[in-house]
Amino acid sequence: MTGLPIALSCGEPAGIGPEIALRAWQSLGARLPFFWIGDPRHLPEGTPHAEIHAPAEAMHVAATALPVLRLPFPAPAVPGRPDPANAAAVIEAIARGVALVQEGKAAALCTAPIHKKALQDGAGFPHPGHTEYLAHLAGVGDVVMMLAAPALKVVPVTVHIALSEVPRALSAGLLERSLRITEAALIRDFGIESPRLAVAGLNPHAGEGGAMGHEEIALIGPVLERLRAEGMRIEGPLSADTMFHAEARARYDVAVAMYHDQALIPIKTLDFAGGVNVTLGLPFIRTSPDHGTAFDIAGTGRADPSSLIAALKLAREMALTRAAGRH
Repeated sequence: MTGLPIALSCGEPAGIGPEIALRAWQSLGARLPFFWIGDPRHLPEGTPHAEIHAPAEAMHVAATALPVLRLPFPAPAVPGRPDPANAAAVIEAIARGVALVQEGKAAALCTAPIHKKALQDGAGFPHPGHTEYLAHLAGVGDVVMMLAAPALKVVPVTVHIALSEVPRALSAGLLERSLRITEAALIRDFGIESPRLAVAGLNPHAGEGGAMGHEEIALIGPVLERLRAEGMRIEGPLSADTMFHAEARARYDVAVAMYHDQALIPIKTLDFAGGVNVTLGLPFIRTSPDHGTAFDIAGTGRADPSSLIAALKLAREMALTRAAGRH
């Protein structure tokens, strides 16, 4: 596993994916070999690239050119203008990356951003996003989204739903599964022997004893008590407004929040460019930059590759940790 490259799926070719792939290779080169799955016509003009026929070739090619595992697309890429005609090929790039990782030919999968509407319009893509499609390909039910940066790791229990729907979506089963998947991933993929989990309440001041809501008393608290009794190191439910200053962050390895913004606002405030999206609960490692297709700046050369570089580095670190744990 340690001698294998990272697979990088191209994502939406009309977005910033191709240009940040080039800039990531320029930054990393042979120090962190990866190969790009996509149509080389979509790369920025003049990109030094070399087509490979097997992932292992990337280990030698990466020193002088961006390794490309060629996947022909039916249409060219016009920056800022996604073409539904390319939708099926975008999906195929993801599927091919998953297959190569599952076959042991790549150490991990990193995915460039996709445009879900183009995939739905062009290929009837039935999944809400990358995460759900990857779970489908892997044949697993429950997966967890983590955002990771050097200063903070966060997990939202509910993700892309309206805030008004969060109380109904929260359940003891969902919270327990999220906590168990998170703990297992911290041990297996991050090398944390006894992870410390800090869990936020849903309401202001974690409900303040029922004065501002009862979810902490009726739902969150009992789940945490049961898992603590099993030996898990869990603190909470905590007031979210006091969980993210430096002194508080030093007391835990991951913060588990009840909804999207409760988790993502702190990490994007602390490290907007360096955050990495990690899917926990898959049988393989998947990371992604924590941003979208950025159609408004695609093709201008202004895209910041920092998050993609961080995603590739974290994928490599996780692959090494997981491989070491098998011995």
